[in-house]
Formats: sequence, structure tokens, C-alpha cells
Amino acid sequence: MLLKGQRLLLIGGKGGVGKTTVASALAVLAAQRGSKVLLVSTDPAHSISDAFDRAPIGDRITRLAPNLDALELDPDREIEQHLAKVSAQLKRFTRPDMFAEVERQMRLTRQSPGAQEAAMLERIANTIELGLTDYDLLIFDTAPTGHTLRLLTLPEAMAAWTQGLLQANQRSEKLGGVLQHLTPKAGRDLDNPMGDPSEHATAGMDERSKAITETLLARQRLLQRTREVLLDDKKSALLFVLTPEKLPILETARAVKSLQQEKLPLAGLVVNRILPLSADGAFLAQRREQEQLHLKQIAQEFGKLPRYPLALQATDIYGLPALQHMAAMLEATGI
Repeated sequence: MLLKGQRLLLIGGKGGVGKTTVASALAVLAAQRGSKVLLVSTDPAHSISDAFDRAPIGDRITRLAPNLDALELDPDREIEQHLAKVSAQLKRFTRPDMFAEVERQMRLTRQSPGAQEAAMLERIANTIELGLTDYDLLIFDTAPTGHTLRLLTLPEAMAAWTQGLLQANQRSEKLGGVLQHLTPKAGRDLDNPMGDPSEHATAGMDERSKAITETLLARQRLLQRTREVLLDDKKSALLFVLTPEKLPILETARAVKSLQQEKLPLAGLVVNRILPLSADGAFLAQRREQEQLHLKQIAQEFGKLPRYPLALQATDIYGLPALQHMAAMLEATGI
């Protein structure tokens, strides 16, 4: 059973398919089974608080129910804090006459593609490390599919980006030396940027260069540990939510293919909002006929993955009682 084995569960899917509701109901179910659960939202459009029908949660651990806490990570806040931290570190190790250039680089970085994902990844990595020591299960309600894929495949890119910080300052002989210590072949060999950093990479350096290297090595090691957890199918699993409609099926198929290429552990699919047999009328009959075609396509496209069907409910699902009802529905699927 999925919720009994893994320590880390990531819920992904196209926007609007009920991803947050499923993540929240799974968290409720795991908590009811006795696990201490942390539910984390990385979606910029946070809605965990809406799902539980309560005041906004924000960037602080908040108790939602017995055994169940929640946290909402704000991407904008994360990038501001991340860049402020990087800027302070760079200024610490840079001559005062270069401070203006550091600030300019940070302004450019704030607007650069992937900057928000990079900041979020580091926060997620820290949340995973701390969460696994304090909780039995972490459930991440992730951003829509494209953002999720970038986050999950970002550790290697972040390693290369870390090297880029040093390359941008190669005019400094000392920083150029740091780059040579950090990566094989002076940064030209990027086939395996997540290779285990040398434990003795700072041997023989002066204090400034040693401090820079240790900071960057700490980041690379954090990302490496995160990557190892994500790849471990005994600790982690990804669960996709989709509805029996054309666009969610196509988007999920692309996501599953990408994640399989990355060898990330896929636990299955929650097929949400299936019309119940009790729904009647000519309109719903036509809709059900089309839905059956989509369900057949899902069975063909994802035949090797476990599938957990959920019926469309008559009313919106929000508040703890409604989530407890949905948790019972999920439990009935064998999840």
C-alpha cells in the first residue's frame, strides 16, 4: 500500500484536475492511519488552506488536524531570500569595488529563466531533509506539470549553475582555482555534475577560497542527497492526478515519459472525477460515452501503472469532513 511504504510522496498533474484535493485527502488518510504527516504546497497558486476551509497557512508549519501539519512555500519569497543569501555570500568573498557588479548580477538573475525554480529547489531540498527527521511522511502538492518536471530534473542544472557562479568571476585567480577544485577538467566535464564532490576539495586553499568552495560544495551535496532520495523507490514516489479528458491525458503522458527517462519512481495515477453510474440524463449519457473512450485510452497509455479511480462528487470538496470522505474513497481504491 502506497502510504505505508514511502516517506516522500509528490502529487503532480495538470492544473485544475483536483491535485490539491487529492494531496490533501491523502494527507488526511495517512494521518488517520497514524502517520505524522507534513503536507507541503509548492504551487504558486496555493489552495491547501482553501481545501481545508481555513485561514491562509503561509510559510510556517500549521496544524490542520491530529498528526497533520501543512506548509505553503512562496516562490517569490524564496527567490528574494535565496538571492539575498547568495549576494551576501558573494560580497563576503569579493572586493568592495565589485559589490556593484554583484548587485547587477543578482538583478539579472532574479529575471532569468529558472531562477525561481532554483530557489524553490534549494528550499524543497532543505524541507525534505528537515521533514524526514520530524515526520513519517511528506506529501508535496506540486505546481502544474511543467513546473514539477523542471523542479525534479533541476539538481544537475543547479550543479552546472553553481559552477557558472565561479566561471562568471574567472578574472579572479583565486576563484578560478576554486572552479578547478569543484569540477573535473576545470568545469568542462559536465556529463556528471552531480558526481560526489571531493571531501578534500579545499586542501591547500587560502581562507577566502576555502570558504567559497565549502559554501558551494554544501549546496551541491544537499542537491545530491535530494536527488538520491527522489530516485529511491523505497522512500519516494510520484503520483499523478488526471481527469478522463483529452488534454490531461496528453499532458500526463508526456510527463510520465519524461520522469521514466529520469528513472524517477512513479507510483501510479489517480483518475479523478469519473461520472458515477447514478448520473442520468441525455447530456450525461453523451458525456459518459465520451468518457469511456478516454478511460480506455488511459488504460492503454498507462497500462503498466496502478490506477486509482475517483468518482465525480455532487458538490465541491472543501473542509475537513469533505476531505475525510474523499480519504475514505481513496482508501477504497487500495491506495
